[in-house]
Amino acid sequence: MLRIGKLTDYATVIVTWLASRDDWTSGSEIAAAVHLETPTASKVLKQLAQAGLVESCRGAHGGYRLAMPPEEISVAAVIEAIEGPIGMTECSVQSGLCANETVCGLRGNWQRISRAIAAVLNDLSVADLTAPSVGSMQIPIHLADS
Repeated sequence: MLRIGKLTDYATVIVTWLASRDDWTSGSEIAAAVHLETPTASKVLKQLAQAGLVESCRGAHGGYRLAMPPEEISVAAVIEAIEGPIGMTECSVQSGLCANETVCGLRGNWQRISRAIAAVLNDLSVADLTAPSVGSMQIPIHLADS
């Protein structure tokens, strides 16, 4: 089973919630609104800020907000902010991480699969996640070699 980590899931919840807000919102308010513990939300917000997806402002009227319109933030960017580069296997992200790399011929295929998944995630924005879900939503997948 392929699955993103809990912090990445929380990050998507936080950015989609922030997409509905125009004003600065404190970390504790965000945590309460999305039903997370404040330290967990703060950890995720810090990573999202380091990636440039949210901006933070200290002070009584500070907090967090999206750094750009939700249409400009891809789901891939949110995932990469928390997990790092998108790849199905270690070798599909960077060579030299697998002891079997020299005897395994699957690296190119895993890279192709990883590129296809990354392309779909790059095509989806945070704004897309805020839209009502459609049970039979079809996402075009292009598996051409690139």
